[in-house]
Amino acid sequence: MPASFRKHRKAGGIRALLRRLVLWSIALLLGWYGLCIAGLVALKWINPPTTGIQIQRRIESLLVRGSYKKRYQFVPAARISRHLRHAVIAAEDTRFYQHRGIDWKAVQEAAAESLEEGEVPRGASTITQQLVKNLFLTTHRSAIRKALEFSLVPFAELILSKDRILELYLNVVEFGPGVFGAEAAAQYHYKISASDLTREQAARLAAILPSPRKRKPHRMDRYAGIILRRMRIMGW
Repeated sequence: MPASFRKHRKAGGIRALLRRLVLWSIALLLGWYGLCIAGLVALKWINPPTTGIQIQRRIESLLVRGSYKKRYQFVPAARISRHLRHAVIAAEDTRFYQHRGIDWKAVQEAAAESLEEGEVPRGASTITQQLVKNLFLTTHRSAIRKALEFSLVPFAELILSKDRILELYLNVVEFGPGVFGAEAAAQYHYKISASDLTREQAARLAAILPSPRKRKPHRMDRYAGIILRRMRIMGW
């Protein structure tokens, strides 16, 4: 068999393998999207028993052989202090009820401010984006994860109401090591129910959201003050 023929045959085999890998990758991606969309539909009526980030934290604890205790109790929005709802919107997404999942104005403002200061642009993730990340993705930062997050946001906004998105977010977001949701956060940090949180306590909890495993509510005087001012400006 001529060497040129063997080389051509080998190259053809490699191309065929690459095509199969691409097709498998596309099939897996479409399957993942299908599961996520089905999950969003189910979340109209069913509360999530766990989330992607909760699974991530469990795996991380197993890898380092560290102790891990998950605190997670889903409660309806009516049992969450209105102060926490207001504080989270004021801190994380002031135009939550005006945009359709991605606040392009906030993205532009964040980029402009950061460029003026000569720094890396700060994040401008909406509550819907953060919910999608918490439910289906992980905290690891990458362009791929951000693209997947962006692509799922329109489905979340189409399938779920704004109030349901906020209710889900308040129940699954991380408020400390192994602490997920408003009820667990209120009990862990203040030994009270989420329904009993005061304005200041709510602002302090909202202040730790950008880095919940490192920040502590009692150290958030400055940022909590900013959140309280925003709440007053917004009529809360």
